[in-house]
Amino acid sequence: MSLSRRSFLTMLGAAAIAGPASALPVFKSEAVPFSVDWFKSEAKRLAAETYAPMAEVPESWKNLSYDQYKALVFDTGKALWSDTDRAFQMDFFHPGLYFPRPIEINIVEGDSARTLGFDLSLFTRFEQFPAELVDGADDRALGYSGLRLRHELTKPGKFEEFMVFQGASYFRAIGTGQNYGLSARGLALNTADADGEEFPEFTRFWVETPTDDATTIIVHALLDSPSTTGAYSFYITPGLPAEVRVEATLYPRTELDHVGIAPLTSMFLFDQTNRSRFDDFRDAVHDSEGLLVWNGAGEMLWRPLANPAELQVSSFVDENPRGFGLMQRARHGEDFADLEAFYHNRPSLWIMPKEGWGKGAVTLVEIPSDKEIYDNIVAYWRPREPMAAGSEHSFNYDMRWGGEPEDKRSVSRVLNSRIGKGYDKKTAYVIMAIDFADHEVFNGNLDDITRFISANRGTVSEGVLQRNPGTGGVRLAFRFTPGDVGSAELRVQLVKDGKSLTEVWLYRWTA
Repeated sequence: MSLSRRSFLTMLGAAAIAGPASALPVFKSEAVPFSVDWFKSEAKRLAAETYAPMAEVPESWKNLSYDQYKALVFDTGKALWSDTDRAFQMDFFHPGLYFPRPIEINIVEGDSARTLGFDLSLFTRFEQFPAELVDGADDRALGYSGLRLRHELTKPGKFEEFMVFQGASYFRAIGTGQNYGLSARGLALNTADADGEEFPEFTRFWVETPTDDATTIIVHALLDSPSTTGAYSFYITPGLPAEVRVEATLYPRTELDHVGIAPLTSMFLFDQTNRSRFDDFRDAVHDSEGLLVWNGAGEMLWRPLANPAELQVSSFVDENPRGFGLMQRARHGEDFADLEAFYHNRPSLWIMPKEGWGKGAVTLVEIPSDKEIYDNIVAYWRPREPMAAGSEHSFNYDMRWGGEPEDKRSVSRVLNSRIGKGYDKKTAYVIMAIDFADHEVFNGNLDDITRFISANRGTVSEGVLQRNPGTGGVRLAFRFTPGDVGSAELRVQLVKDGKSLTEVWLYRWTA
């Protein structure tokens, strides 16, 4: 049986099976002092040493089949803190298959921490596992491959999952009532570069024990890779949206020229911009449909995502960005006509930098894909200046996993983008139709609104602006004639009395 990374992560996000009894944690170390200052100094110390990856689990665990891995499910009745009145509970993922290198998980109580040992009895049906694996479960090389956080989200006594850390520096969260969709990472290095990408890993975690009435749980994660180390602190508050404050400090081992800060990873297969390429009964398939940027100049930029024929990278040059993120704006089941994937219920993720991030670019990487099981979209902030070996760099930001950001400029947002031929399929042009949401800025005569439509290649028409009874907002439609060019950058904006009324619509058209 074949298994993609995407379907594998979907399986991991499903609710675990609850068991009848709780279990005390197994620690394999005595308590040692812990503080955030020590944590950062540990990352700095490690950066001065030669990179050494975490040890791998025994071969018998690495060679687990998909069915074996899936059969071993964490028993949530034995979750950490399940036998207490703590406000949060924590589950664990076992290693093997795609996760050959276990992580270290430490539990912080006060100003000290102890390291958890691997406990196979925390998983259901472990007795049915191959005997050699059960007998070797006390091997000190074993460990967990990730962790899952749960909280009483909808009613007392019911602990529901809202965030998972597993694999490299990947993590993902959901707002209350949502389904898992896009992911985030601690750091991206050399994404889409010809020499290949480097994937730093969260190798060691310190989770602070929450109080009985806590609404926030704190997780510290040590990042390590051949090129850098990093100290990451996550202050996580579940809800709708789920809010995560990130404090990250990097300690490069080598010069870092292509760094991705606050990287997001998602999937976009098709929607009304490229529907004709896919023979599919559904109207759209994507975890995210657009990149939203609130730049340092105060503009709101909307870039519909694309599934290009060839790899493409777009850079939105900026200084001190106010926010960026990958949005899922289609929120009705019939927007997708998919009764299983629930794409309409996937979270958007909004990044809000703290302090000034300086000069750089919000970078969008779009990778060709023919299946929805593959993540093919990456977005991140790329600082303009390289980071020297031996230096120290801090990046703090807030994350909102849920819906639209609430603190952006009050302009009409893009509801949908449609691209294709009109009734005459033989024409040399394509029609671009952009639907903007209902907004008070459209009160009055639409003829008083100035339409800015431009393309760096090819030609565009003046466009027609009219009210859309289906959305309650307005639609701007125009013709784009590419001629013999292979690609073109398009820009649309509606303005009145020198004031922008809408998000700035940007799109890279490709032949």
